[in-house]
Amino acid sequence: MDQTARIAQTIAQEIAASPAQVAAAVTLLDDGATVPFVARYRKEVTGGLDDTQLRNLSERLVYLRAMDDRRDAIVKSIREQDKMTDALARAIANATTKSELEDIYLPYKPKRRTKATIARENGLGPLRDAILSDHDADPAQIAARFVNEAVPSVEEALSGARDIIVEELAETAELRKDLRDYLRKEALVTTKVIKGKEEDGAKFSDYFDRTEKWADMPAHRALALMRAVNEGVIRFDIGPDKETGQPRCEAMVAKELKPAGTGPGNQWLRDVASYAWKSKISMTLTTDLLADLRVRAHEEAIAVFARNLKDLLLAAPAGAKPTLGLDPGIRTGVKAAVIDATGKVLETDTLYPFQPRKDLRGAQAKIVELVGRHGIAFIAIGNGTASRETDKMVADALAGLPKDTAKPVKVIVSEAGASVYSASEIAAKEFPELDVSLRGAVSIARRLQDPLSELVKIEPNAIGVGQYQHDVDQKRLARALDAVVEDAVNAVGVDLNTASAPLLAHVSGLTTGLAEAIVAYRDENGPFRTREALLKVPRLGPKVFEQCAGFLRIRDGKEPLDASSVHPEAYDLARKIVIACGRDLRAIQSNPETLRRVEAERFVDDRFGLPTVRDILGELEKPGRDPRPSFKTASFAEDVNEVSDLKPGMRLEGTVTNVAAFGAFVDIGVHQDGLVHVSQLADRFVKDPHEVVKAGDVVQVRVTEVDVARNRIGLSMRKQAEQPKGRRDQPGNQPAGARGKPRAGGKQKPPKKDAGPRGGEATTGSFGAALREAMEKK
Repeated sequence: MDQTARIAQTIAQEIAASPAQVAAAVTLLDDGATVPFVARYRKEVTGGLDDTQLRNLSERLVYLRAMDDRRDAIVKSIREQDKMTDALARAIANATTKSELEDIYLPYKPKRRTKATIARENGLGPLRDAILSDHDADPAQIAARFVNEAVPSVEEALSGARDIIVEELAETAELRKDLRDYLRKEALVTTKVIKGKEEDGAKFSDYFDRTEKWADMPAHRALALMRAVNEGVIRFDIGPDKETGQPRCEAMVAKELKPAGTGPGNQWLRDVASYAWKSKISMTLTTDLLADLRVRAHEEAIAVFARNLKDLLLAAPAGAKPTLGLDPGIRTGVKAAVIDATGKVLETDTLYPFQPRKDLRGAQAKIVELVGRHGIAFIAIGNGTASRETDKMVADALAGLPKDTAKPVKVIVSEAGASVYSASEIAAKEFPELDVSLRGAVSIARRLQDPLSELVKIEPNAIGVGQYQHDVDQKRLARALDAVVEDAVNAVGVDLNTASAPLLAHVSGLTTGLAEAIVAYRDENGPFRTREALLKVPRLGPKVFEQCAGFLRIRDGKEPLDASSVHPEAYDLARKIVIACGRDLRAIQSNPETLRRVEAERFVDDRFGLPTVRDILGELEKPGRDPRPSFKTASFAEDVNEVSDLKPGMRLEGTVTNVAAFGAFVDIGVHQDGLVHVSQLADRFVKDPHEVVKAGDVVQVRVTEVDVARNRIGLSMRKQAEQPKGRRDQPGNQPAGARGKPRAGGKQKPPKKDAGPRGGEATTGSFGAALREAMEKK
């Protein structure tokens, strides 16, 4: 089987597809097609692979091709050494991971002079052979024959033979694999605080004295641990249990030497095996386990960030209506920006309702004036410093509006990344005449109108919806987040005549340069009347047009289908369907029942299969439909402005700002997000918080605990209230269904403990270990 076929087969098993589907997708991607294009417009070719499968395919393709390159280099190196055998060639060909491949190569890898190398140079290879061939003989007596000028004593001779055997054991691929597999199941991570660092590293107190199985450590805990190590607060060890695991590992090593009986040779070999484990093998495998833990933690953290970013980008848009954006501030004032329905800046100002200037009346009068003069439909208030004070100031101002004036809707908007955008090159090009702080107010207003269009202007990792995002592999993070942005933009579609260059740059097939060329052509020649006119844009050829056209929309253009996601290559097919319905396209939209009576199979031909026909039917029913949810916003309690205003038992409304592996953070309007621990998300067991909530959701919560001194808030979304002590649903004693899966007969497994900072149980509804782990969330 050649490399291409092997890769296709491997990926097919991982993404639940056939090798033929994978091979077809690989060909398309290699030819320059994007994942959104292949997922949407080449379903017949790939057998209907979706965007998630294609993303996984693309990621694994990079890994496996890099592995094959490494495999070829290893084969070349071993052949140059004239050491290749049929068995070795098969082992290299069958290796499925990079670590397995490197284990096989280790004995042949060029290395510096080692103790074993020196021992061989001193003629101690035959001593090693003699000891291994006669386990009943006394190694010391055999070694006496090898004493010479280079090896002046029996002890040094035995030490050299030991060094040779230890190196061979450490380079035995099958032994390393068996030990690694055992440790992946049984290894423990043990942490201790470094003396004198207790006070400075108080935020890592959960790791001052902790033992946990390597296999069970979640990503957020692993990343917190690694940060604590990097900051010099704790030291840690990864390895088997000292009492049971270490003897097991030493026995696995000894098995390679086949000691039997109690003779001096057998005992010497057992001692060598123990020495090999302690001095060499355990350290290299510990390094491997740490690397594996880091990779696993990074992958999970990146996946969490990607899911949150996707939810944020696909949040409901408030719509194209005049909006007033307010970027709150106390000493520097509240920055105000009015934008029209298209996002164009109409007016900016700075209001000073707070100390030291405290012109409250003037600020409120200005808001009333702006609302009346511009017909403001929404007021977007950034959720940073002084947001609640600004919210109250605006509410009081709106209360004074004339009765016949429509009151705008107030919305607290996340300003995550707004300051990054304000100081960016993109913002400087958009608003060269505006002060940096006023650009933030514009961004806040625009992200309420259309979160996707505005957020794409900010580097994804600056938006701040991840956990330990600065600690993970930044290249992998950037690649994953760029993919999320690309998928989100193309899932929604882009208005060709209003989109900014940063938004267009994320459309399938387009680059930053082409996006800027499209905007420049539009500015010079006016709005595009047809998609086909894109081909007049400099450097935009047929291949790029094929990739991007279906994701670009033209409202009220010459061709009605240009407002839909129907690709221009399928317009003839779409028109046949319209003709078969006996109506024009606009008539069909007002009476979609006619489309439901169409038999899709009638329109299948050599070019277009059933999936494409069905997609076209769905699109003709609702052309250009927006997949995002309808807009709604949370209403904060008017008398709750600070953490100190909160009391256990309060029921409040809030907006989910971030979802992590251990729970969800919710903005309830007090400048500090509260944590709904995973055990408090529902009245049932929840394995993954994303099953229940996503960033941007408006949720009802109950305050469970408030720690004013530490600025921490515990929340619950469970409908079932906590019971008095001693009851089964008391914190730490979950009700049926809260932990584990029901056994036959409806009985529940005993609650599973989650080790707290010192081996104690993390209780629900309390600031146990899980809540403290949230400290580093942003």
